[in-house]
Amino acid sequence: MQVGATGLRGRRWGRCLPPLAALALASCGGVLDPQGPVGQSDKTILVDSVAIMLAIIVPVILVILGFAWWYRAANLRARYRPDFAYSGQLELIVWAIPLMTIILLGGVAWIGSHDLDPAKPLGPPDAALEVEVVSLDWKWLFIYPEQHVASVNKLVIPAGVPIHFTLTSASVMNAFFIPQLGSMIYTMNGMATQLYLHADRPGTYAGLSSHYSGDGFSGMHFEVEAVAKEGFDSWVASTRGSGPTLDAQIGEAACHLRALAAHCAYDVRDVAFERLGAWSARHLAGLLAGVLDRVAV
Repeated sequence: MQVGATGLRGRRWGRCLPPLAALALASCGGVLDPQGPVGQSDKTILVDSVAIMLAIIVPVILVILGFAWWYRAANLRARYRPDFAYSGQLELIVWAIPLMTIILLGGVAWIGSHDLDPAKPLGPPDAALEVEVVSLDWKWLFIYPEQHVASVNKLVIPAGVPIHFTLTSASVMNAFFIPQLGSMIYTMNGMATQLYLHADRPGTYAGLSSHYSGDGFSGMHFEVEAVAKEGFDSWVASTRGSGPTLDAQIGEAACHLRALAAHCAYDVRDVAFERLGAWSARHLAGLLAGVLDRVAV
């Protein structure tokens, strides 16, 4: 008998573990562990919304338990009213409280969505670092037009500096998301979307594609490395000095890139980017002409 009770408790704990694990993961390196002003605002909206909803859910659960206890068969003091049909006071409570909750949640969402407009600059626009993002099948291409370098699946940014992203897609629709920095935004072929983010302090953060886009989607992860200003300048200088130039003279790799512009197969595209790593991007627009017409280098 004792073994059965222990097993039952074990199964109950087993059912509790997945949501507890998800909460732990979200709070460690996720949306509940923000590292920038946008991420912090997203967390505030999330926590406020949950608190508002709990203000309704918890009392309703308590009322249900109270009703079940008061109207139990053994309670002779409970009044049995089989002819009860309508109460204006109950109708007021039943409709007014949810209505006020919806108004409050709507206000939080309305104000938050305008304050966190992705295209709204975080400080003076000319102080932001320009980064152009292209979603590929199935990688992320990051172009630094002012620094004349680019990288694949690795985003290096200076901490404490606003970042202005201009995003597009060379293929299918995708979604760019750095949970700790905030504001997921879509990338679409033939158009550009705008996003401002900011990392408060140096660190390494995870980025991903949060929109299913086909074969290879699950591998569309990238690393965000926020470094000090001196570290960013050093990375740019080392990339310029060591990365191959993206032009028509780099032999086999250039052939792969020309195949990319013509929508080559997944495996060819993958090999090309693994070999290139980070490079000078001054000829990128020429090789990808017609595909990235909205992105200038």
